[in-house]
Amino acid sequence: MALTNTTITSWKLQEIVAHSSNVSSLVLGKASGRLLATGGEDCRVNIWAVSKPNCIMSLTGHTSPVECIQFNSSEERVVAGSQSGSLRLWDLEAAKILRTLMGHKASVCSLDFHPMGEYLASGSVDSNIKLWDVRRKGCVFRYKGHTQPVHCLAFSPDGKWLASASDDSTIKLWDLIAGKMITEFTSHTSAVNVVQFHPNEYLLASGSADRTVKLWDLEKFNMIGSSEGETGAVRSILFNPDGSCLYSGSENTLRVYGWEPDRCFDVVHVGWGKVSDLAISNNQMIAVSYSQNNVSWYVVDLSRVKKSGSVIQGLIQDKPIPAPTSALGTTLRRNYERPTTSCTGQDPEGERRSPSSEDEKEDKESSAEITNPEDYKEIFQPHSVISRTPPKRTEPFPAPLEHSFSESVLEKPGPAVKIHARNAKAGVMGDEEALAQIRKGHDTMCVMLTSRYKNLDTVRSVWASGDVKTSLDSAVSMNDLSIVVDVLNILNLKPSLWKLDLCTSILPQIEDLLQSKYESYVQTGCISLKLILKRFWPLISDTLAAPPSVGVDITREERLKCKACYKQLKNLSNVVKNRAEQVGRHGSTFKELQLLMAPLDC
Repeated sequence: MALTNTTITSWKLQEIVAHSSNVSSLVLGKASGRLLATGGEDCRVNIWAVSKPNCIMSLTGHTSPVECIQFNSSEERVVAGSQSGSLRLWDLEAAKILRTLMGHKASVCSLDFHPMGEYLASGSVDSNIKLWDVRRKGCVFRYKGHTQPVHCLAFSPDGKWLASASDDSTIKLWDLIAGKMITEFTSHTSAVNVVQFHPNEYLLASGSADRTVKLWDLEKFNMIGSSEGETGAVRSILFNPDGSCLYSGSENTLRVYGWEPDRCFDVVHVGWGKVSDLAISNNQMIAVSYSQNNVSWYVVDLSRVKKSGSVIQGLIQDKPIPAPTSALGTTLRRNYERPTTSCTGQDPEGERRSPSSEDEKEDKESSAEITNPEDYKEIFQPHSVISRTPPKRTEPFPAPLEHSFSESVLEKPGPAVKIHARNAKAGVMGDEEALAQIRKGHDTMCVMLTSRYKNLDTVRSVWASGDVKTSLDSAVSMNDLSIVVDVLNILNLKPSLWKLDLCTSILPQIEDLLQSKYESYVQTGCISLKLILKRFWPLISDTLAAPPSVGVDITREERLKCKACYKQLKNLSNVVKNRAEQVGRHGSTFKELQLLMAPLDC
């Protein structure tokens, strides 16, 4: 059997643990396609280089979950909006907080930077949109009209208009200079998740939970196209840089659309789940999705994706010949002018203000912690120095071979066995050498997986009886941490299943997990320990602090369990303390655990 050198169209690039708690938002830098910002329920904003496993910078200051993030066009600044309604703006190059902006009365759920001026827009669950002057730390205008949360904002390329998309199924277009709404588009039948302006022409695209992508003419203010066939809610859309086509991301699927006439050029099935953002770099689409505290990167090779089609497509169904088209295949219409002046605004409500001492205090409580100095210097420092050599160009991510296997000998699997494709040397190997590489470790892996399957089947049969404690004890008795991790990953998703009885069985196992060399084990152990501390520490503390019973000691059994848990937690606190002092992928997680365990020392 000969192995071919055919490369695949799309592949999973990497998966990382991005935060110590659930990821709540993320955004890709559109200029480079190589920078990612993630926001979490841990109130942090973390900055990543695509394909690199370690966080470059961790930004603190928010005191509630980070609900939305946005880079500016140069990717030197990032702004994050929180559940409490505050905004924080950081300078990534200088690694410091620039501004704290207060004003929304509810969670901030959308942001965008003005393309030329020192302005940014924010949309909130309270249905209001605010335009901020970053230099003056104040709101210069407020736009009212939506009746539900505003989930996406986008400035036009010329900086004169602002488009807003809302859960009320509408898109509104605002004139920044006049300070009023120009028009409203109402053809969507469900929440509008995303809007984007065409890079050159007076066109606007929108994606909705109604499973459609629509295109709007901004000269005549009418709909010129609507898609059908999306597999789910459309969460991400992106025009090709030359404006020749539109990409849409829905569940596990990328579609490529043309307009005038409407047509779908290509459909690519990608296993990215609910994709959250798209960017293009080196003729590759970079996509990101998240689940719990994990973030995954995907790559689509756009050279293998169809992005145009013949005009004959428009004649197959007796449709009229489309209007004259440009070289890019779209109907000729007016292009944006890009003036050098920034937008101006009025402040009828007196919301513009200068920095106050309270704001300065807020800024001092925010920080930008550089966690990876080498990557930070490589990405951000060149902007602030005189370059004597041409800028370093990023290379496309190499595609794995379509028929090649990757890491066949994995880190000990688990909770789930993940085999990631890698740029193996199979394409240049001889047949025999390639087959030998594939067979290497195969028998050992089969034996290990067969044993694991039997053990899991035993645990499953006990679980089916509804006895969670016995199921966990059964997993522990097998002396195989991978089985314990599998069971814990289920329990971590269902906190209601946890009882004090489970803690006495699992805490000794968590101690082993936290000291494991496998990152997935450490992650699962951290999540379980955090859940136990938040759910049971008040009970343990109150029970042990209660005075002795005068009559019948009905709490004796529970008190003994609490004593056992307390002793085990004390042992774990030393492990957590040691790990929190180390610099590494889970450092921030262990620091959070250390804070949660601080009452143990009282």
